[in-house]
Amino acid sequence: MRSEDHRSDKTRPFTGVEYLASLRDGREVYINGERVKDVTTHPSMRNSVRSLARLYDALHDPATKDVLTAPTDTGNGGYTHKFFKHARSVDDLVGQQTAIDQWARLTYGWMGRTADYKASLMNTLSVNAEWYGDYAQNARNWHDRTQEAGLFLNHAIVNPPIDRHKPAEHVKDVFVHVTKETDAGIYVSGAKVVATSSALTHYNLLAQASATVTEDPSLSLTFIAPMNAPGVKMFCRTSYEETANLTAQPFDYPLSSRFDENDAILVLDNVFVPWEDVLIYKDARRILSFTVLSGFMQGFCFQGCGRFVVKLEFLAGLLAKALRATGGDAFRGNQAMLGEVIALRHKFKAFSDTMARNPVDWVGGAKLPNLEAALCYRTFMSDAYPRIIDIVRRSIASGLIYLPSSAKDFANPEIDRYLSQYVRGSNDMGHIERIKIMKLLWDATGTEFGGRHALYELNYAGSPEDVRLQVLKGAEKGRILRDMEALVDTCMGDYDEKGWTGETWLQPLDGRAGDLLNAAE
Repeated sequence: MRSEDHRSDKTRPFTGVEYLASLRDGREVYINGERVKDVTTHPSMRNSVRSLARLYDALHDPATKDVLTAPTDTGNGGYTHKFFKHARSVDDLVGQQTAIDQWARLTYGWMGRTADYKASLMNTLSVNAEWYGDYAQNARNWHDRTQEAGLFLNHAIVNPPIDRHKPAEHVKDVFVHVTKETDAGIYVSGAKVVATSSALTHYNLLAQASATVTEDPSLSLTFIAPMNAPGVKMFCRTSYEETANLTAQPFDYPLSSRFDENDAILVLDNVFVPWEDVLIYKDARRILSFTVLSGFMQGFCFQGCGRFVVKLEFLAGLLAKALRATGGDAFRGNQAMLGEVIALRHKFKAFSDTMARNPVDWVGGAKLPNLEAALCYRTFMSDAYPRIIDIVRRSIASGLIYLPSSAKDFANPEIDRYLSQYVRGSNDMGHIERIKIMKLLWDATGTEFGGRHALYELNYAGSPEDVRLQVLKGAEKGRILRDMEALVDTCMGDYDEKGWTGETWLQPLDGRAGDLLNAAE
């Protein structure tokens, strides 16, 4: 049974309940030495999956449906999330921007791999189908399937950090590669890093982002696999949600306990992939140009930047509350640092607005978000997030850990009476409110969940060095860098070793300043 068949009405996306049901499909997910029988009820992810189900419910809620959805373009007469369609106008892109923003607000920006993330590729597949050559019809079919159901896809592109220095033939026991080719499809084996949230998705797009594809054609492939396909296995990292829910109350870990996108080692053990699920095969040129020419680069930056803006708004608001709780809001230095966080939010909102309002014409009358603004977002997000965490630590300091162990302390009168006096908030704030704010800020910045997000945002768009090199290469391929150098050449043409070359500026005085001043008088 395909994931999309769980819908009772085939003209609309999943509801939350249908989404939960679609994950009970026998997938192989492992954590703490055991196989998870049901990802929707297991303590390691039961609340995170409900946070995702909440997003699907919003697509049908009369209060949010018009903002989030639009009619499909597949001919099924239904509706879908606006970002699951390719845009044809600025209005379309602005509508998608708003839909991305509103979905992100339901998780306060803390879930980055929601279903609209991979929609940034799937929404391009129909209009750009010919780019996939022999697999063009596969692209069209997946566009329709994804859009109509609002399918939740993720991707795994990066090779494991093992033996990357070796030639391709020496890493085929680790990297995803084709083991056998048949009339019906291909068999693949290998592993990928790190399959964020894949235990809660319907399908995963497996691709290759390494130059090894030029060395060995068996590594040169891009395909889509269902998460319950025989041989697909996910070995999860520690669950921050499970730890939070077993040891504390939501009051103590309000983010960890419901927004933990579990990352997994994704292993494919002789997985069969039918030809209809293949997008690229034995085509190194397409593999290496996939990110930009598929439209995925522009799309994932658009979705990612919109989500990042919401997260920065949340952190700015939380920092303002924390400063007020400690009385630190009265100090000029802290005020300046809060202002910097707000300015960083404005910076990325400007990138998002530019992507939407200054798009690029693409194939088939489609519009892509502005690439220059997308690259700016990719370049500076890895600097912005660590800076904000540093500001929080500098301005709140010991206030982040001047906290009782858990909400259970409030229930003990012998503890609570001391907390009410010695941990009360400034500006007439009660102790429970102050502690609630600080525990939320600590969960955002200091817990394992917070530490994982610091790593996530740093590497979200790829290696910071590679991101900057891509900006340079893009400028070199187009006219941007040449125009920049031409501007300098124009300036240098204004003068030479003898003086100014034109008539605009007066030549040097050469010690005749007094004579010239007398002549002027």
